[in-house]
Amino acid sequence: MQRRRHLAGVAFGLAAYGIWGFFPLFFRQLAHVSPIDVLCNRAIWAFVFVGLLLTLRRQWHRVGAVFASWRQLSMLTVASLLIGSNWLVFLWAVANRQVVASSLGYFLTPLVNVLLGLVVLKERLNRMECFSVVLALAAIVNEVIAVGSLPWISLFLAGTFGTYGLVRKQLPVDAVSGLWLETLAMLPACVLYAWWQAGNGHPVFTGHDLTTTCLLIGAGVLTALPLIAFAAAAQRLDLATLGMLMYINPTLQFVTAIRIFGEPLHMAQVFSFGLIWLGLLVFSWSAWGKYRRVP
Repeated sequence: MQRRRHLAGVAFGLAAYGIWGFFPLFFRQLAHVSPIDVLCNRAIWAFVFVGLLLTLRRQWHRVGAVFASWRQLSMLTVASLLIGSNWLVFLWAVANRQVVASSLGYFLTPLVNVLLGLVVLKERLNRMECFSVVLALAAIVNEVIAVGSLPWISLFLAGTFGTYGLVRKQLPVDAVSGLWLETLAMLPACVLYAWWQAGNGHPVFTGHDLTTTCLLIGAGVLTALPLIAFAAAAQRLDLATLGMLMYINPTLQFVTAIRIFGEPLHMAQVFSFGLIWLGLLVFSWSAWGKYRRVP
């Protein structure tokens, strides 16, 4: 029974990170649509789809509990701004052939989480964790020296997603209810943007061909599905296994960028990725050691 539960958790985890990993392939089909238009449609349709899920699963009471706390509402609004801006920059990266940079950002995220734990939560780092952070910083310095500027896409994606995780960690809200509330917080900005664009003769939600309309609706559905699968995996797997699976997402993005999109990979980037991968290996070894020591 326990083995079956573990295998189901692995299957859910593979589904979640696999869908996230192939997001560049899906959203490249919408490269002819402005990234902010895609973001607005993604938020609207995710809001609708998750609302239907909450209705079918009779879980609206979880959402109602959040409205009773101004602190939780304000933190969810911050989370919405963080994940919304993360989505927007990711969509821009996909549309502008910068998927290698976006994959680097998601590889960096676990190391950013370590740094946030040190700075914000005042957590103490062991030597291996410190070394992993130093390797990440060395990779960033290498990018600056080689390119002449900060890898802003990678840093923004890692920073916003890491901070988003930190904020959500403080909230006793499940993933599905949280997503509905986050997209709810995005709606005023999306509606205002659509109204402004309509005044300029550019409809955001209408006027697309059938294929594009289906893809835009699908974007909302695909936003929710991996979160549901991830929540199911988290219930069945230990943190160490879940942590190992998380590298599937940026790895698939990286392979997609190189092998399918044909994005160039310079030697300086190879060196940066090497430093990040080494840092992740050190970090994962340290995390596994901590997990094994827990009684």
